[in-house]
Amino acid sequence: MTRKSGMTVVVTGASGRTGSRVARAALAAGLTVRAATRAQGFDWADRSTWARTLRDADAAYLVHPGDVGSPQATRAVGLLAHEAVSLGVRRLVLLSARGEVHARPTEEALRESGADWTVLRSAWFMQNFSEGPLVEELRAGGELVFPGGDVKEPFVDLRDVADVVVAALTAGDRYVGQGIDVSGPRLLTFGEAVAEIARATGRELTYRPVSAAEYGARLAGFGEPPEAVDLLVDVFETLLDGRNAHLSDGVERVLGRPPRDFTRFATEAAAAGTWTA
Repeated sequence: MTRKSGMTVVVTGASGRTGSRVARAALAAGLTVRAATRAQGFDWADRSTWARTLRDADAAYLVHPGDVGSPQATRAVGLLAHEAVSLGVRRLVLLSARGEVHARPTEEALRESGADWTVLRSAWFMQNFSEGPLVEELRAGGELVFPGGDVKEPFVDLRDVADVVVAALTAGDRYVGQGIDVSGPRLLTFGEAVAEIARATGRELTYRPVSAAEYGARLAGFGEPPEAVDLLVDVFETLLDGRNAHLSDGVERVLGRPPRDFTRFATEAAAAGTWTA
C-alpha cells in the first residue's frame, strides 16, 4: 500500500545539498514537510531539540551533517532513530554512501533502533562539482585538485536521489528493511567529468589528481579539524580504489525510469552560470 495523503515527513538538513531536494520532491508528491534545520530549532548535536521536531510526524529522512562513516554520525543516527521510534515515527530513510565500509556502523545503528528502515547508498553526487568547495576551484582557478586518480565513478544526480527517497518513504512496506544502491547511467573518471563540464561551459578546465594524503594536507591548510581530515583521507583511500566502478539499478528499479545523465547535469548547470568565472 502506498501512503501519501496527509503524510508528514521530517527532513533533516532541509536547507542542505540533499535535504533541500528531498524537501522539494516531497512537497511535489503532496507530502507535508517539516524542515529539521538549525533555523527551525533542530540540532543534531543537541538531543533536547529532537522530540519537538519528530513528534506527530509519520516518517523522516536522515542525513548527518558529517561523513556518514564518522563515529559522531553513528552515535547521533542511532540515538535519533531510537527517539523517533519511541515517539511513533517508525519509517526512517538514511542517506549512506555506496561502497563506504566506514558507514556500516551507522547503518547498523539505524537497523538496531527497531525502525522500519531503508538505507539509500548513493554514488558520488554530480552536484559535488556544482555546489560546495569543489565548484570554487573550477570557477575561479579552472582546475580541480582531487584524489580520484583515474578511477571510474557512476556519478548520480541528486534529483534522482531525492525522488528515490520520497518513493521509499511513501511506498508502504515495499522497501522496509532494504538497502537501495543508486548511481548514474554510466561510468566516468573525474577527469572525464571535468572535460564534460569544460565542453558545457566552453572554458578550459583541468583535473589534477593527487594522493589522498596530499589532499588531506590541503584540507588541513584550509582549517579542517585533524580528526575530520584523518577520516576523509581514510575514506578516499578506500572509497576511490575502484570498488565503485560499476552501475547500480536503484533509480530505475524504484522510479521505473533511467537515471539522469552527467551531460544533462553539466549542460543545465553551465546554462545557470555555475562555473562562470
